[in-house]
Amino acid sequence: MALDQLEEDYWYFMNLNSSIENETYITNGVVRYCPKADVVNFGAKYLPPFFYINFIISVLGNSLVLYIIYKYEKLSTVTNIFLLNLVISDLLFACCLPFNAVYHASEWIFGRAMCKLVASLFSIGFYSSILFLTLMTFDRYLAVVHAITAAKQRRKAYAISSSVVVWVVSLASSVKEMILHDTLTDKENGVMCENLVYDHDTLTRWQLFGYYQQFFVFFLIPVSIVLYCYMRITMRVLSTRMREKCRAVKLIFVIVLTFFICWTPYNIVILLKALEQSFSSTGCPSDTLDYAHFITRNLAFLYCCISPLFYTFVGKKFQDHFRKMLARHFPGLKITVWESRSSRTTSHKSPYTTDY
Repeated sequence: MALDQLEEDYWYFMNLNSSIENETYITNGVVRYCPKADVVNFGAKYLPPFFYINFIISVLGNSLVLYIIYKYEKLSTVTNIFLLNLVISDLLFACCLPFNAVYHASEWIFGRAMCKLVASLFSIGFYSSILFLTLMTFDRYLAVVHAITAAKQRRKAYAISSSVVVWVVSLASSVKEMILHDTLTDKENGVMCENLVYDHDTLTRWQLFGYYQQFFVFFLIPVSIVLYCYMRITMRVLSTRMREKCRAVKLIFVIVLTFFICWTPYNIVILLKALEQSFSSTGCPSDTLDYAHFITRNLAFLYCCISPLFYTFVGKKFQDHFRKMLARHFPGLKITVWESRSSRTTSHKSPYTTDY
């Protein structure tokens, strides 16, 4: 097939993130025009500033976490290995946001190689972030509910091997982005960086695969693990004589609630889009779902960017480290620093003072 013909056919399959005014779909040889100007203009107006803000928050927050780990913690502990990997995954994700912000505001100006690289790193960071959050929750469950057994198993090798598995799964799940993403020049809209496919059936299969992969692998399984682990942690906390029992339960509630608020709407929209694409006969995606996808996806993106900061500073240990840092760099401030009481046994500690 000639290159000109491929370029002409490609525009029939541009997805929602394109900055074209009308999406075109071909079903059984019939061309269907799906007007999406309002949706695309909505994304072009609100996504770039949101991406820039997320990028700044993520870089500043994750850099702060890295500094505190380096200055006041041991990098070889299980929890800090997981936390370090979580910070790396979120920084990978966040560093792709400025590229996407420029793209949504105008066109892709960074070349073909960067198109594939940014799309791949964006997916790797997004997927690995949720997996590391799940892994940290499971590790917290082991440390609190199975403290004696976990003391023998929670070694450096366990943390490193678990992290490697997460990166491998995230990389494997992002291979499709490296393969399918490519650049194409349009006379009206300039250079685009999108999933480059040449027929409607292939596009549909890959989109459905991505939707169901996101919902089941990167939402349903992690959320089941998170719910089970925090339920068991809560039961364990309530069964102890810990002074800070109420505070620990409140922290668990806040973490689980935040996780659900940020992740559930996005994944419900993903599932609805998959069902719509599987059973709809119109060939055109719903505008309502398109708007919902923009909004809920940005909420999930925000959670990825702030998760290390959120997960570390709910604990007293990191709060104390932060106070020490402020007291050191700003001696004029009146900052009270509480020393952690490490003499308590594990069963009497809050699950958030054990490792965080």
